[in-house]
Amino acid sequence: MPKSLVIVESPAKANTINKILGKDYVVRSSMGHIVDLPGSKMGIDVEDDFKAQYVTIPRKKKQAAALKKEAKGMEKIFLATDPDREGEAISWHLYNLFGKKKNIYRIAFHEITKDAIKEAFKHPGKIDIDKVEAQQARRMLDRLVGYSISPLLWRKVGRGLSAGRVQSVAVRMIVERENEIRAFIPQEYWDVEAELEKGIRGSGDQDIRRFTAKLDKVDGKKIKLTKQPEAEKIVAELKKADFIVSDVQKKQKKKYAQAPFTTSKLQQDAFHKLRFSASKTMSIAQQLYEGLNVGEEDNEGLITYMRTDAVRLSKESTEAAKNYITKKYGKDYAPAVSNKFKSKKGAQEAHEAIRPTLPLREPESVKSYLSQDQYKLYTLIWNRFVSSQMSPAIFSVMSVEIKAGRCIFKAQGSQKIFSGFSVVYEVTEEKEDNKGEKILPALESGEKLILIKLNPSQHFTKPPARFSDASLVKALEEYGIGRPSTYAPILYTIVARNYIKRKEGYFHPSELGMVVNDLLMKNFADVLEYKFTAKMEEELDEVEEGKKQKLEIMKDFYGPFEKDLAYAKVNMRKVKGESVPTSEVCEKCGKPMVIKWGRLGRFLSCSDFPNCRFARPIPTSVTCPESGCGGRLIERRSKRGRHFYGCSNYPKCRFMTRKLPTQ
Repeated sequence: MPKSLVIVESPAKANTINKILGKDYVVRSSMGHIVDLPGSKMGIDVEDDFKAQYVTIPRKKKQAAALKKEAKGMEKIFLATDPDREGEAISWHLYNLFGKKKNIYRIAFHEITKDAIKEAFKHPGKIDIDKVEAQQARRMLDRLVGYSISPLLWRKVGRGLSAGRVQSVAVRMIVERENEIRAFIPQEYWDVEAELEKGIRGSGDQDIRRFTAKLDKVDGKKIKLTKQPEAEKIVAELKKADFIVSDVQKKQKKKYAQAPFTTSKLQQDAFHKLRFSASKTMSIAQQLYEGLNVGEEDNEGLITYMRTDAVRLSKESTEAAKNYITKKYGKDYAPAVSNKFKSKKGAQEAHEAIRPTLPLREPESVKSYLSQDQYKLYTLIWNRFVSSQMSPAIFSVMSVEIKAGRCIFKAQGSQKIFSGFSVVYEVTEEKEDNKGEKILPALESGEKLILIKLNPSQHFTKPPARFSDASLVKALEEYGIGRPSTYAPILYTIVARNYIKRKEGYFHPSELGMVVNDLLMKNFADVLEYKFTAKMEEELDEVEEGKKQKLEIMKDFYGPFEKDLAYAKVNMRKVKGESVPTSEVCEKCGKPMVIKWGRLGRFLSCSDFPNCRFARPIPTSVTCPESGCGGRLIERRSKRGRHFYGCSNYPKCRFMTRKLPTQ
């Protein structure tokens, strides 16, 4: 009979660990949180020092009873939930469920391998109460905001709407970016490029001798051409000038390897390279962490814990990487001293960066056991980790200035002379203008060049780009909003609530999102303030570190928030009561239709509501492409939250498309 009960969060994790531990242990899953604040009410007594009422989650009652029953006959109970705040809180609630027995131990590990698991069981510990307090403080703050503002939005806009302490800040960022884009006025500007050639025309390899240089200065000052006549005047002048090399600078430049992945960097790179959403990235990373069958005797996790903001690596992993790099690529690719990276301020250094559990387990060796997406993400993580321990790439950089009359042109060439880490991993940034290497011919100061062609080109300044999964996660991290465990849920929630629409990988605020954001900004500006939200995150970190008390930050937050709430109840604009007349007629009673607001945005409603309850979506101005249909396309939303356009004559006409056709 098993002597010890081990509890983890997920069945997949339980299955992997059960095979590692053997017959003396039985491993069970809690299926996430067993206990939480009640769903039907606030569950926080603000008058009694914010005392929280925790209850067993209704759908988890059978699971809780089964775990409690199984624990009775066990000599020891090991709580092996994830090594973060949420995991600590789950362990704390399980500890209370079992009646605070003396033989209950907390086990923490950052990778699910035989060695890591067995080592953790040799050193059982206790629950970190400070970490539990930090989780409860976050949960309670989110509950106070959500359960106070959401009902207000129901009354003022429509039932089913919600607000969140962090999610509403993310919506604000997207709305403000959209407002910047809409207010943006493009400014015209012109560039002048000269196509030049070294030496006598017709001699040597033309591709090597020919290059382009860009106009940089006129009369010693940076040039800014805003109109075509200005550019044409300069071009006419340059046609008569001699192009002489006035300065040549040559140097070597090193490009250093990047740190191994943190959660946010993994989400950003998975979007850039694989086009994965943050939620998809974390879901696949969870599978790789919890363990998969890769043809070995027992399942093992392929990567370390995937919720981390630290870039620390264990000595064992860096030594293994160095040995692999030296054997695979040669000693020049492995620096004498392992690369170390500095984590951002406030990072949890107890965690490691995200890395493969076995550096020698190459992606190709497990490809046949993984799904396509699992293989892609594991490869990305493996490449980033191995490259982080490699020598820098080295480039030969040549910068040239060319004088033409009173004008100065500039050109720069770059040639990679040592691949270094880039043989494994290429850095990719969003919207990166990656044209590869540009090689200039051998040029010397005083050398006269042949002018082949002058190319004036018109351009317009561009508005700021809309946020993607990658850039929004990056912005949240830079502002100090959210933590590794919250980035993906934030993005998922704002799309699921229909405040934000994801179109071709980029976030657009919906009409509803813009209206709700406007209401919240006018009534709860403090709660949606970036610096305020970041400060709350720092204070939660201080609770985890034992430097601050949960009650202190609850009181500091609730005082001002309560005043804002009282003001909003009286003064918040009631969008729900507003209606806009239309020329549309109700199909049921013949009375005029009006535009109203609801939880999914604007819709058409009969003006005789509630006597007539007929309502329908507002059609676009685009006619259905189906021949003879005559209907108009309506924006709809699938059960999975994806937006598409369907015909207003559905089900007679079943036309649908993801992108609105132009007419």
